[in-house]
Amino acid sequence: MEKLFKLKEHGTTVRTEIIAGITTFLTMAYIIFLNPTVIGRSNPALANLPGTMEDTAVITATCIGAALGTWLIGWLSNYPMAQAPGLGLNAVFAYTLCLGFGLSAKAALAGVFLGGIFFIILTVTGARAAIVNAIPLSLKKAISAGIGLFVAIIGFSNSGIVIGQSSGAPTVVDLGSFANPTVMMSIVGLVIITILLIQNVRGAIFIGMIVTAVSANIFQFAFGVDMGITAPKSFVPALDFSMFGQCFVGFGELFSAPIASLMAVIITLLMVDMFDTIGTLIGAADKAGYLDENGNLPKIERAMLADALATSAGAVFGTSTVTTYVESTAGIAAGGRTGLTSTVTGICFALSLFLSPLVGLVPTSATAPVLIIVGIMMCSSLKDIDWADLETAVPCFFTVVGMPFFWSITDGIAFGFIAYLVVRVARAKFKEIHPIMYVIVALFIVMYVISALQSMSIL
Repeated sequence: MEKLFKLKEHGTTVRTEIIAGITTFLTMAYIIFLNPTVIGRSNPALANLPGTMEDTAVITATCIGAALGTWLIGWLSNYPMAQAPGLGLNAVFAYTLCLGFGLSAKAALAGVFLGGIFFIILTVTGARAAIVNAIPLSLKKAISAGIGLFVAIIGFSNSGIVIGQSSGAPTVVDLGSFANPTVMMSIVGLVIITILLIQNVRGAIFIGMIVTAVSANIFQFAFGVDMGITAPKSFVPALDFSMFGQCFVGFGELFSAPIASLMAVIITLLMVDMFDTIGTLIGAADKAGYLDENGNLPKIERAMLADALATSAGAVFGTSTVTTYVESTAGIAAGGRTGLTSTVTGICFALSLFLSPLVGLVPTSATAPVLIIVGIMMCSSLKDIDWADLETAVPCFFTVVGMPFFWSITDGIAFGFIAYLVVRVARAKFKEIHPIMYVIVALFIVMYVISALQSMSIL
């Protein structure tokens, strides 16, 4: 252990690292049950689409992707980080790739795999870090908050707290009925998780989700209240590898899609995963004290390479983009300082493969509050934006509100970046604009132009 992870050098012990690894797992284990509700058949929006992945297949892929990604980042960088299919990124998979672009799950997985290959190339060449450094810090903060709002609105919708327009008012959404058992149980779950979090209870999100799920089961099976729970037919673990390698089958559909859609898929996956990973890495590393005097993270390329490799590997098994989790900070707070923490967390995810029969016992009312809470956490970056400066506020505003209002993470980023360029050019601050930003904005504009031409049957 000492030779592999240099425990003494980092002032830690095997016992501390094991405790930290388990702590990290407990704080992010919710993704095992939550991911099927976003990209699997449990998501009502995807349930009736042909080729939608079965929940058991998503759980299998989620556990394997999380285990592989966590081991990779721990072994390549010796950082106590953990990876799993990302919240927000799985929303991109479901709502942007499948519902927005009309791709099947196989084609969407092909896009994720291709994105992983691009990430690997960009990382080993150093281009990925260069691209990230070209984006203004304020926009990076806005992207994080925008994804948070996007994730939160999914949670509000899944819980039934927010519904489509029903009162005749000039609004797009409306408040759901409190007579709905799912709504009430979701609110209870939200209260439980919030209380646990503010009390600094380790594993608060996971514990709150389980307590809510148990409560919902009691109401349904003891009192006959329909909570949308499906009892398992068997408690024998069903390791479902039906989606293994299906991403390669999806390449035919992906490359037959209109060029505008293909470009949008690649740009979406590239931008979102890149910013999500970098932000999480820097935040967790800062908490662990790994940043140097210039605020840079040593071995960041190795950590990003682990992220890229895990993304492609996860797609092969059948899950959305794998990325570094901010919940890694829980293990760091528990004393984790090396890759041994990641090794333990990865082992926990591997063992979780045998939890698949229990997925039907975790209703939407237990997972929806998690999405809302994660959305709240991601909005913390709003405090770092100078809203009094219009040059900063305008592009950040479009980025933040664009994602939930346009129901597209891609469009939120695009509008924010375009607004940034317009504002800077209007003030003749050409030297403040990194050349890479011109390229990114040009790609977004080309994407919209091609889409418009196709809509008019010109292209």
